Amino acid sequence: MRPVLAYSLLFLLFVPALRAFDEIPPPFGFHWNDLTGRVETVLKGAKAKIVSREKKENREVWTVEGLVQPGLQRTLFTFREGFLVEVELQYEYPEWGIERYNDRMGEIRRYFDAKFGTGKLVSRSRDTETDVIQTLVGYQWLVGSTLLELFYFSAQRDALLFRTITVDYKMI
Repeated sequence: MRPVLAYSLLFLLFVPALRAFDEIPPPFGFHWNDLTGRVETVLKGAKAKIVSREKKENREVWTVEGLVQPGLQRTLFTFREGFLVEVELQYEYPEWGIERYNDRMGEIRRYFDAKFGTGKLVSRSRDTETDVIQTLVGYQWLVGSTLLELFYFSAQRDALLFRTITVDYKMI
């Protein structure tokens, strides 16, 4: 009887930990299907500014600035029928070179790999056929009904250069 009791206790202790990985939660303490009103209240409390609200088909996309996190330039919150379904974080570090971006991508990828399992490489391309050189590298993690994507994008034309890292949390 003791082994059954011991296994039962172990099972009860680990079930909550297993359930935590049934999905990938959105960042900043939000939850999937949070209502627009709750998200707006939290953003106002964080002194973030909703700089635009766009309707696209059956979705509403808010562009938010002012969430405090190193390099975070803007965050896109997407709602379907008033419920949170996607959060995209857009990071830019103007003073960084390609090596720092590569290091940061590696850090973020290793963190997500450790937390959600090995990510799938979904893009690795470099387009040099036009006068704008474009590079795209992307990874995905699929957990339950949620998807996490990590992308590095750069575009360069002569001295003009744009680089960004995006982390996109989606309920699918």
